[in-house]
Amino acid sequence: MSILVATITVGDIGESLEEGFFMFWETLWALVLGFGLSGVVQAFVSKEDLQRVMGDHRPASVARASGFGMVSSSCSYAATAMAKSLFQKGADFVSAMVFMFASTNLVIELGVVLVILMGWQFAAAEFVGGPIMIVLLVLVGGIVFARRDVEDARRRLQGGTTAGHDHHAMVGVSDERQEELEHTPWRVKLTSKAAWADAASYTMADIKMLRRELVIGYTVAGLLAVLVPMEVWNDVFISGHGFWTTLENVLLGPFIALISFVCSIGNVPMAAALWHGGISFGGVISFVFADLIAFPLIVIYRKYYGTKLALRLLATFWVVMAAAGLIVEGLFALFGVIPTSRPEQVVETAFRWNYTTFLDLVFLLVFAVLYWLYRNQRRFGGGEGYAFDPMCGMQVRTVDAPASRQHGGTRYWFCSDHCAGRFDRDPAPHAGR
Repeated sequence: MSILVATITVGDIGESLEEGFFMFWETLWALVLGFGLSGVVQAFVSKEDLQRVMGDHRPASVARASGFGMVSSSCSYAATAMAKSLFQKGADFVSAMVFMFASTNLVIELGVVLVILMGWQFAAAEFVGGPIMIVLLVLVGGIVFARRDVEDARRRLQGGTTAGHDHHAMVGVSDERQEELEHTPWRVKLTSKAAWADAASYTMADIKMLRRELVIGYTVAGLLAVLVPMEVWNDVFISGHGFWTTLENVLLGPFIALISFVCSIGNVPMAAALWHGGISFGGVISFVFADLIAFPLIVIYRKYYGTKLALRLLATFWVVMAAAGLIVEGLFALFGVIPTSRPEQVVETAFRWNYTTFLDLVFLLVFAVLYWLYRNQRRFGGGEGYAFDPMCGMQVRTVDAPASRQHGGTRYWFCSDHCAGRFDRDPAPHAGR
């Protein structure tokens, strides 16, 4: 490792950043499309009585939880907060976890980015493996998650709020406005600037929650693809031992996800770098599945459900994700569709006037329109019941914001006590935002 660090030059770092940027450029249009569609679905599609229809983990409830997850936000943090809210309000714990799995593994933007960066086989594996993982979670979870621990966790949540960022309180629109949107005829919604502004607010909230993960994901992927020699990858991922190679790789994939601090779509460029480096097909899939056990999320599980249940979640998720990766590799090997070639570089590091550039320019215009709708949400009649945190810019639901302050005759709302404390120390530069 010291030899590796000693040989890194400024040029190597520049090349790594260039690689990461062009990975982002290659997938930019897909990200805007995916986040935009997610915002429309979250704003327009009814989720009425969601808690009531997820009261157990029988097949019908699991199917409903999966369906609702698929049309929800792809952000791991938002999915985690939503699953917590569902469980707190009466949903079955296993069904709430199924919702979380579907929300982060069976969404359109993930599939599109996988196709662009890695090929159709990886996107197909994601959508084949997702249901397999959900079935395994239901079978294992009903045994592993003890009733006493689950009920203790529910009482813990119902007894008070948790500290830190609550992303469920930071997205979209007020409950009253959401109910109005869900019961408005589609013809009216599709022609309403207020409705589209509310959908744009969901899109921007997801992007804000994921911006750090996306930056870290593309940056680290560029560093891995350029700076880590192939012999290092060969030492990490064993090869040439048949089943034992696959087993080691699918177990190692979630471990890399755990320590990488990257989740949601941000782990796809890292998956491309790992595939470039030599990890097996099943290992890549288990790594992508494992976006729900990135270390920051484990900390959140502990905060929500307590240490004991959080550790059980970590162990169960790890086993289920690795097993799903193993099964998917076996199925794809049976049908002979596992990719046999690995790219010498993940993407071409140069601008070309091709379909990618054309689509990126078009969707940059789409993003500009979404941002304009978002910034003018209140002018168009949307966004009632929400305010912007003056410290981090996050949209906060005022009725249950974690903190608020009065300053200069104006009330400010904050996404967390941390942001409120920063405001208290020096409010002048941030007042009026």
